[in-house]
Amino acid sequence: MQMVFAGRVIEWRGPAPFFFVPLPEEQSADVRQVASAATYGWGVVPVEARMGAVAFGTSLFPRDGGYLLPVKSAVRAPLGLVPGDEVTVEMTVVLPG
Repeated sequence: MQMVFAGRVIEWRGPAPFFFVPLPEEQSADVRQVASAATYGWGVVPVEARMGAVAFGTSLFPRDGGYLLPVKSAVRAPLGLVPGDEVTVEMTVVLPG
C-alpha cells in the first residue's frame, strides 16, 4: 500500500523529545484497513518512507485513532526540519510475505 501526504512535524516531549508527522485521517483510515496484517505487535505498523531525498524505514505508532510517523534526527538533520515545518511524505506500508 503506497500513499503520499503532507503534514507538519510535531514534537512530543516525554522522557526525551520525539518528532513525528501525524498521518491525515484519510491515510490513517487506509492504514487501519491493513494494520492487522502488517503489525508485528503493539499496534505498530512497519513502513518505508521518503521525505525529499531521505528514505528511511520505521514503524507507525497508533495514537488517538490515527497514526504518527516517527522522524528521527538522521532524517530531520539533512533536511533541516524543525517542529512546525510542512513536509510531503511518500510512504509504503510493509506487508509480510
